[in-house]
Amino acid sequence: MLKDEDRIFTNLYGWMDSGLKGAKARGDWDGTAKLIKLGHDEIVERVKASGLRGRGGAGFPTGLKWSFMPKEVGARPHYLVVNADESEPGTCKDRDIIRNEPHKLLEGCVIAGFAMRAHAAYIYIRGEFVNEARRLQAAIDEAYAAGLLGDNAVKSGWKFDIYLHRGAGAYICGEETALIESLEGKKGQPRLKPPFPAGAGLYGCPTTVNNVESIAVVPTILRRGADWFSGLGKDGNTGTKLFCISGHVNNPCNVEEEMGIPLRELIEKHAGGVRGGWDNLLAVIPGGSSTPMMPQAVCNTITMDFDALKEAGTGLGTAGVIVMDKSTDVVKAISRLSYFYKHESCGQCTPCREGTGWMWRMMERLVRGDAEIHEIDTLEQVTRQVEGHTICALGDAAAWPIQGLIKHFRPEIERRITAHRAAAAVEAAE
Repeated sequence: MLKDEDRIFTNLYGWMDSGLKGAKARGDWDGTAKLIKLGHDEIVERVKASGLRGRGGAGFPTGLKWSFMPKEVGARPHYLVVNADESEPGTCKDRDIIRNEPHKLLEGCVIAGFAMRAHAAYIYIRGEFVNEARRLQAAIDEAYAAGLLGDNAVKSGWKFDIYLHRGAGAYICGEETALIESLEGKKGQPRLKPPFPAGAGLYGCPTTVNNVESIAVVPTILRRGADWFSGLGKDGNTGTKLFCISGHVNNPCNVEEEMGIPLRELIEKHAGGVRGGWDNLLAVIPGGSSTPMMPQAVCNTITMDFDALKEAGTGLGTAGVIVMDKSTDVVKAISRLSYFYKHESCGQCTPCREGTGWMWRMMERLVRGDAEIHEIDTLEQVTRQVEGHTICALGDAAAWPIQGLIKHFRPEIERRITAHRAAAAVEAAE
């Protein structure tokens, strides 16, 4: 269990002042100019050494991603783009950072922007986050007034500006290239890669897109040292992580914990346990709605980190932990998620545009049991045709929940089909 002195987000619940005065009292903006004096490449190397992996879902090494940016700035300026379009169902961490610890994000932007030789950051925030956007803009205004942003940011000699851009509530804009398209004023649809954003991103310029949490933890890592961060968690899965625990638990919450904490410990210590006790647990979706669910047997021993969950056939994703007890209609739950992904598909790729609708309609039939047993296999085959055949990962996100359902709860699907068939036979006999 994470010690209090190792917590990065000390005002996650908003019990203290979220403004600049409170942030400075908690250590934010402390010696930022000294950190910048480390130099572009040294900052990148220290973030690499910390083992920090992206907290937005993919888990790509953050320092390595920064190192892809060109070392020289030519005619095209460099940009940092922060993805605050938190749209994954079950995920609610970034909004709490923005609401209660906005200056951690802003300081992280200055340091990360400097490291990749950028003079500007764009924070793309989800349109529905009205209050959070106001809070973040107020923090940006405070930072400018205090000389922490602008022509001589934190008196470092580095010019750095931050712009807040409000999106329009499209899930697809959480994908980095669709976010860039939207930021440019175009329809939010993913771009083909290559070219990758580090080569041609925002306005055709070298760009790095990072999640809010990934950027917000950087100042603390640099202050306390890469060794401190890499000493937390597990090898290859280092540091702390914000976990969002929702569903059938006694105390739904956001909590910062060490990477690699056992799932059962996470739920019982921080969320008050499963409603009705651990034996009442049916399944858990571990990383936001796009990751395949795990049955209780897997949940008993699984640890919450990228590699252990991947080995178990699922993923850490955004660490949006959705707990389902035995009262859950698990087939209907996955059908509801299928509808979400059908609704949010941008329609650019045929497998996703056609496949998500087909999968949802099939799932609705399975909820009623109005299908044949062999159609379960057909549905599974269709998810494989969608998965990995689209420009972005939305096709995967639509396919994986269904694959998890079929893998772990096929008997329940078959039971419904058998019951529906028996009921139809009785009705016909009458």
